[in-house]
Amino acid sequence: MSVTTFRTESSATPALRPSLGRGALGVEARFPTLTSTVPKELVHRASVAEVLLTDWQRLDDTHFSVAGQWPRGHSFFSPVQDRHDPLIAAETFRQAAILLAHAEFGVPLDHSFLMWDLTVDVRPEHLGIGTAPASVDIEISCHDIVRRRGVLAAIRYEATLRRDGRTAATISGSCTCTTPAVYRRLRGRQLDAPCAPLPLSAPMAPQNVGRTSPVDVVLSPTEEPTRWLLRTDTRHPVLFDHQVDHAPGMVLMEAARQAMVATLGQGAFPRHLASEFKRYVELDAPCIVEACRLPDHAGQARVLVTAHQHGEAVFSATMGADVPLM
Repeated sequence: MSVTTFRTESSATPALRPSLGRGALGVEARFPTLTSTVPKELVHRASVAEVLLTDWQRLDDTHFSVAGQWPRGHSFFSPVQDRHDPLIAAETFRQAAILLAHAEFGVPLDHSFLMWDLTVDVRPEHLGIGTAPASVDIEISCHDIVRRRGVLAAIRYEATLRRDGRTAATISGSCTCTTPAVYRRLRGRQLDAPCAPLPLSAPMAPQNVGRTSPVDVVLSPTEEPTRWLLRTDTRHPVLFDHQVDHAPGMVLMEAARQAMVATLGQGAFPRHLASEFKRYVELDAPCIVEACRLPDHAGQARVLVTAHQHGEAVFSATMGADVPLM
């Protein structure tokens, strides 16, 4: 269960018209060559610098086009073997899903989102870092739409992400939207009397999990080489862009990627991620991450990553990767 909760000073939803793209704001008419990001509140980011989307357009009731841009260098989604980090595609999809829910399906800004599953397949040959930021175009179709009292309650998205007309990634995921009252019933204790996070544990060696800085490492070693403690640094400016009462889904997906690299070796490049979010991951209790090597499939090395807290499964991911021949 990957949850996005974002608090604004006002819980009122801005008056958004259908298909409120950049042109509807009156910008293109005066300055047709200028580009800016979408409002950060519509993608649940506190920092404008973390917004990856620049525009969107309604094609029909269930199909949309979203535009975005990936920087050549990012403070967290750093290049992997001279390619864009595959997880930046997952974050782009997450932002697009929330954007459309608010701007096109009328979900109020004070509602919370629960992502239940997310699958990402990338084509490394189309992720290369060029001499300029990468412009991305995302075609999104919406399925299994459920409304309660006229408000979106559940939805599934299927997306194709393209660069220069070439498919760079295909992504899918489903989520539910909850009102503040429902979220309070689910998370009352954590909201009324939040517990202090666990003391920050020592990180794995960055180079062993595909990272260059210990600040970005989300796994701590244990006595067993295939088991780690989830390391949640609530001061991290990207993974914890704003205050939350649980470990964000991106932390868990990054943990899966790092566990995969630790299992397959430093040269492993992730191509496939199929994740399931089962329960909230609390910040004040140990969460154990485990990795198990699976048989290769379709030319990719595979690893199953699972996470448990309080003896219960909270997250799982199957990772597929290219591994260089030795």
